[in-house]
Amino acid sequence: MSADLIRIVSRDSPMALAQVERVRVELAALHPDTRTEVVPVRTTGDKWMGDLSEVEGKGAFTKEVDAALLAGEADLAVHCVKDIPADRPLPAGTVFAAFLRRDDIRDALIHPGGLRLDELPAGTRIGTSSVRRSAQLAASHPHLLCVPMRGNANRRLEKLAAGEADALLLAASGLERIGQRDVITEILSPEVMCPPIGAGVLALQCREGDTELIDAVSLLGDPAAHRETTAERMFLHVLQGHCNSPIAGFARVERNGDLSLRAKVFTPDGKTVLNAHEWAGALDPATLGTSVAVSLLRQGARELIDGIAH
Repeated sequence: MSADLIRIVSRDSPMALAQVERVRVELAALHPDTRTEVVPVRTTGDKWMGDLSEVEGKGAFTKEVDAALLAGEADLAVHCVKDIPADRPLPAGTVFAAFLRRDDIRDALIHPGGLRLDELPAGTRIGTSSVRRSAQLAASHPHLLCVPMRGNANRRLEKLAAGEADALLLAASGLERIGQRDVITEILSPEVMCPPIGAGVLALQCREGDTELIDAVSLLGDPAAHRETTAERMFLHVLQGHCNSPIAGFARVERNGDLSLRAKVFTPDGKTVLNAHEWAGALDPATLGTSVAVSLLRQGARELIDGIAH
């Protein structure tokens, strides 16, 4: 590869920079002669601590990163797939070059007293601003109380220590990336807490015309992560969910190559839960995503999503 410098743009949070480090290490192993440089940017989502729907929802974490890429200030963007809006296409002129091997998709409970989720007493305050988590807790553990909490994982752990909540729910993969796996009290199975679309997957995004760079970084891609992410994002795209709609789901490639997608749509109070689970075998992931979305639309998902203020 002739390009001897790749400028990598990312959010400037400790977790985002840890993710960039992973990409740099994997790139160095593939292309030892290539130098990499990090271009950190502060995103609207990192600056704004209120409700995300007031700042264009999830695009809040990607807009400034996309802008740096399109302006030519950087060559490669690293995103968490769960932060990239799926209800609209990628910014014109950009493409996904690779989805990295998937990390843990599960949620983790952090309780300073070491209690598990089923052991928490009534009225325990759980710090989370995720509508997906709070809807599922309302359905399964209605005696617990969700208190809004934003900020990166380190910041939330500080808020927990300061007594702003009694326990936290955070992504297991995120805690692992910032070296905080030891704070986890319990890892929740996807059956107990269904993950967000795109959980645990890092996406590498390039400008469309940079074919040499696309070829170089595409080798970092993981075929299973690509199939799973394609199914999940097509599901979300067909459903046209917004950032206040509690939607959860995950695709899985089995050892024999068969692909399945399990997905749920909730009302924020957890009183209504729509479920779908379908298999595509070895067939096209996008078709599977579409089919699961249609299955939920048949159950009334459109009315449910449109009925939620955003």
